[in-house]
Amino acid sequence: MQDPDARTGRGSARCHHGELLQGVFRDAEGRPRRALVTLPLHRHVHAEFRADPAGRWTVTPADRSKALRAARLTAGDDLPGGHLVLRGDIPVGAGMGSSTSDTVAAIRAVAAYRGTTLTPEVVAELAVRAEDACDPVMFGPRPRLFAHRDAVTLEAFAPLPPMRVLGCVTGGGAPVDTLALPEPAAADIPAFEELRGRLRRALVAADVADVGRVCTTGARLNQSILPKPELPTLEGIADDTGAAGVQVAHSGNVAGLIFGARLPDVADRLRAATRLLERHGIPVTAEFRPAHDDPRPGAETPDRGSCLLGARRR
Repeated sequence: MQDPDARTGRGSARCHHGELLQGVFRDAEGRPRRALVTLPLHRHVHAEFRADPAGRWTVTPADRSKALRAARLTAGDDLPGGHLVLRGDIPVGAGMGSSTSDTVAAIRAVAAYRGTTLTPEVVAELAVRAEDACDPVMFGPRPRLFAHRDAVTLEAFAPLPPMRVLGCVTGGGAPVDTLALPEPAAADIPAFEELRGRLRRALVAADVADVGRVCTTGARLNQSILPKPELPTLEGIADDTGAAGVQVAHSGNVAGLIFGARLPDVADRLRAATRLLERHGIPVTAEFRPAHDDPRPGAETPDRGSCLLGARRR
């Protein structure tokens, strides 16, 4: 009979590349909620969990305290201790969901160790308990307006149209403390709700140009919360190269120029945008296609670019 302490539970979680939209929106009862729509990537954190009969709770790397807290919450009173190992290369504080990816991968690893499968809704609730706010990486890649402090989906949208995004770094790549940022102004709710409706219609119509316009307007609204001095330059490059718009991490430093993937000259546009970004001293990270379909559990989906600002130390 296999020693239960020798078992290993494994889990993984996707990251994202900032947001398509973020702000304050009304829920079904008319209450204001902070919420966001992320841009999903096929890039993952992987977690392994084993019980520790000595009753110790540890994590590698040692600074992933939120993920360890999530593991303990998932274990409940059934396990006296355990060791969690996280592997991945998502940069911290960049606006790519590194903390939530760690947390969700940890939750799934502990659940797998216990022989259970948790619904995305339960995973979201545990993630918020562990880190106060979370991104919707526990769901599939279809866009959703997600109240990240309440673990509630306000609206599920149609899938993303085919897009190619040229990623870059703003603010010198300095990490951002998400929970320390000021809240969006309640007075901006009408503007955010208008953008919500525009995004809904753009996704139903699979209109990349309209998606890009929504992202650019949302990025401008976010300037009062996390200013990005590079935004006017990014908008100018988007205009010069025929990009649909600019998307940003509303609580991080990554940004991207959005192009329709089916444009006959999209490769030329991407090359031109790369040259202009480099000319203006804005570091280019990678060109990528946002996630559309779930990969096999635990599998990496090949992509043209890594979307990295620098590997996380594991």
